[in-house]
Amino acid sequence: MISRYTKPKMAAIWSEKNRFRKMLDVEIFAAEAMSKIGMVPRYSLEIIKKKAKINVKRINEIELTVKHDVIAFLSAVMETIGPDGSFLHLGMTSSDVLDTATASQLRESTKLLIEEIKKLATITKNIAKKYKMTPIIGRTHGVHAEPMTFGLKVASWYTEIMRSLDRLKFTLETVSYGKISGPVGTIAYIEPDVEEHVCKSMELKPEPVSTQIIPRDRHSVYFSCLAHVGTCLERIAVEIRHLQRTEVAEVQEPFAKGQKGSSAMPHKRNPIISENICGLARLLRGYAVTAMENVALWHERDISHSSTERIMLPDASIALHYMLVRMQDLLLGLNVYPENMRANLDKTKEVIFSGTLLFSIVNKGVPREEAYTIVQSVAFDAKDNGISLEKACLRSSQMSKYLTDQEIKRDCSVFSHFKNIEHIFRRVFQK
Repeated sequence: MISRYTKPKMAAIWSEKNRFRKMLDVEIFAAEAMSKIGMVPRYSLEIIKKKAKINVKRINEIELTVKHDVIAFLSAVMETIGPDGSFLHLGMTSSDVLDTATASQLRESTKLLIEEIKKLATITKNIAKKYKMTPIIGRTHGVHAEPMTFGLKVASWYTEIMRSLDRLKFTLETVSYGKISGPVGTIAYIEPDVEEHVCKSMELKPEPVSTQIIPRDRHSVYFSCLAHVGTCLERIAVEIRHLQRTEVAEVQEPFAKGQKGSSAMPHKRNPIISENICGLARLLRGYAVTAMENVALWHERDISHSSTERIMLPDASIALHYMLVRMQDLLLGLNVYPENMRANLDKTKEVIFSGTLLFSIVNKGVPREEAYTIVQSVAFDAKDNGISLEKACLRSSQMSKYLTDQEIKRDCSVFSHFKNIEHIFRRVFQK
């Protein structure tokens, strides 16, 4: 991933240094287990643990010649150990090392994403509670529908974030599997205890049935989860973009001191964070498709998945981590304008209360079609003559047959829609 979208914590997880360090951990843990059954001399194990070092530059130099990353890795490590290094990698294949090391990176990556999404959930919860009863127009098809509250809108974001958290937790368990089972998964050259020891030491479980590799459905779950989380963030970002439009102006992204919105138009304050998040979400969905393509390999393995994973694993992880941090910053600095929300509510001259009035008249025993005609008539009167719906109702002889002045006033208030907001908030936040 380019440095523009890279944060240090996730970059460190997917760095070459960390990958090679984990590969060395796999080799050393395997040697430990083999020493217990006499495959590796105890003295040689101690030499390996004491002298083995990672030199990324040297590994890359050797790979230029041997054209094989694991062989280059082993050769460079053996140079730091000496003759006792020959006891590394006994009975193992390259994917034993690569896939188990990658599983450990996936664990670290998923745990960091869980940490960041928990922070986002807390920020979102606080905004939802702050604006729990702040009126805003609900929109369907981009058109005014009925009143709701800004807090309820944000509470909806919160619940989706929490579902994303659940998916990440499931993903953490799914990717936490390693293998030391040889070229086709038969564990032919070593004892199962070696695999058990390596996996346990790296906080993994042994893959129940592996081939030459860990089955890629596990990886596809990881990428699918990242795409889901990215889409969750995109939904929030799209809403903020719409609400920041000039003619809406109900919320606005933070704008830093000295920041400039346009090279040509000094007045511009564009929703660039939200747009950035929307773009990166598309990238994550593309990676999810490729990950699914990687599941069906030839027989016990081919390497058609390998080239894509070298790009996708760091890029997707780094991109989503960046998106989560950016969304935290966006919501922490979000400017909210309740007065504009109220002004937009008033633009429709209260015709948005037509559904409430319809419901009340039907409850009086009036057939629905007849009630609909009555309410439609007063709504059109309000719109055509630029008066409030309440005033149109009060001057309608048809309406006064069924509803009192007090009932009309009640039904033409935004707060008639909010009687169960507290119930919804208890359901969401008091579990």
